[in-house]
Amino acid sequence: MIELLRTNDIVLISAVEAILAEIGIDVLVADQFTSAVEGSLGFLPRRVLVHNDDVAAARDELTEAGLAGELPHG
Repeated sequence: MIELLRTNDIVLISAVEAILAEIGIDVLVADQFTSAVEGSLGFLPRRVLVHNDDVAAARDELTEAGLAGELPHG
C-alpha cells in the first residue's frame, strides 16, 4: 500500500473514497481510530492508502476531479 495523501479533513477523505470507488480502486484509511482518540486537536492526520498498482490511476482520477492540490508531489 502506498500513501496517496495525509489529511485531517474527513470530508476530503470521504470525497476521495467515493471518487476512487467509482473507478474500482480500493482505499484504506489508516490512523482513523488513533485520530478519533486524540479528539479534535488535529495533530494526527489520517492517511489514505491505495494498492501500489493503483497509485497512478488514483492520482490521475483525483487530479481530474480537481483535487491535485491535495496530493503530495512525487
